[in-house]
Amino acid sequence: MELGPPPGGAGPAEPGPRLRGLRGDDRAASAAWLSEASAGRRAPSVAAVLPAGGSGERMGVPTPKQFCPVLERPLISYTLQALERVCWIKDIVVAVTGENMEVMKGIVQRYQHKRISLVEAGVTRHRSIFNGLKALAEDQPNSKLCKPEVVIIHDAVRPFVEEDVLLKVAIAAKEHGAAGAIRPLVSTVISPSADGCLDHSLDRASHRASEMPQAFLFDVIYEAYQQCSDYDLEFGTECLQLALKYCHTKAKLVEGSPDLWKVTYKRDLYAAESIIKERISQQICILMDAKEDEEHVGRCLEEMLKKELNHVKVTSGALCHAGRDLQQIILEQCYNFVCVNVMTSDFEETRKLLNALEESNLSILYPVVVISVHFLDYKLVPFGQKMEHLMQIKEFAKEVKKRNILLCGLLVYYPQYFHRMGPLERTSPISGVTKTKPWRGPRVKRR
Repeated sequence: MELGPPPGGAGPAEPGPRLRGLRGDDRAASAAWLSEASAGRRAPSVAAVLPAGGSGERMGVPTPKQFCPVLERPLISYTLQALERVCWIKDIVVAVTGENMEVMKGIVQRYQHKRISLVEAGVTRHRSIFNGLKALAEDQPNSKLCKPEVVIIHDAVRPFVEEDVLLKVAIAAKEHGAAGAIRPLVSTVISPSADGCLDHSLDRASHRASEMPQAFLFDVIYEAYQQCSDYDLEFGTECLQLALKYCHTKAKLVEGSPDLWKVTYKRDLYAAESIIKERISQQICILMDAKEDEEHVGRCLEEMLKKELNHVKVTSGALCHAGRDLQQIILEQCYNFVCVNVMTSDFEETRKLLNALEESNLSILYPVVVISVHFLDYKLVPFGQKMEHLMQIKEFAKEVKKRNILLCGLLVYYPQYFHRMGPLERTSPISGVTKTKPWRGPRVKRR
């Protein structure tokens, strides 16, 4: 069952924040991987299988953990996003239980995931993976998927897998037949005796924890599952062991990153949310309707943000050609905007920005924050009169929040000479709006 975005629906533009891109060697390997076809050789085809039929008993919640919300979005959606942003993965097969099939279809449609096919999960992890492999095999009737040369198996609840790890296991699998990510053991593994006493312990330095993703030549892992005993299908958990046991294929072990951890317990959901928030807070874009060479107090705000937020990437653009700038900014995965209204004191420029964001569908996957900044010369317009007009932002904010855009306003109240001195800011009692008063020099306390 193949699913994708609704016909005619525009998907999010290259979705998702990235903690890091491919490093030099990995970037070169990726380019070589993709350029084989241009050199007269058939590029290796790659697909992915995600078993997502677990009940999440260890999570201790009624909802299976792969469907638990993180920032109001199901966990599995983040994992799908991590895989579908990798352009050389052609098909992604998700094995989900029959009772959750409609839920999964809804997730694929709502978040506009691409290249997704759904199959029914088995009663165990290995049976679910086997069903996913069957959907990719050419010997299955009515299958619309093509058999890949390499297949990646990943967990639906490991949402932070990066392209460099996927690339390493895929290349290693093509060469060795099987490959898997590993990590150092955190705790020592011990073996208890029948009476509950210590029998022996393993040398932690000599052993590793098996993680996901794992990758295989499709013919190797499919043959292993076809020969697999009922006992292994029922109680086994390690795909690399099946390839070794039934096909005598020794897997190449690839050092994985710390991001490969699996969401298992309820506390892991909070950790995942914290990581996602950190990732989408790495960049702020300042958009201003003033010319770049024009002096204005808004420029002071821009310079102050760049100076104070030295751990965050601060970029800037002009609203007069916001369409051009925004496309590039969206591609860079920016989810935080400061819209500085200089030439006009109403919401015209902010509306333009919000319209552009809605058209890009950027807020489908992550919340987008927009701060609308307004500068007002207190000698020209009474504060109360202007504040009453700007309070329209409250209703405006309620409307865009429905589309996962968080809007708030900042009113800077200043005289014309203000940009040469710098503001002294204080918060207005009206929620969501901040006003500033002009700095009149230091106060001298009389004794």
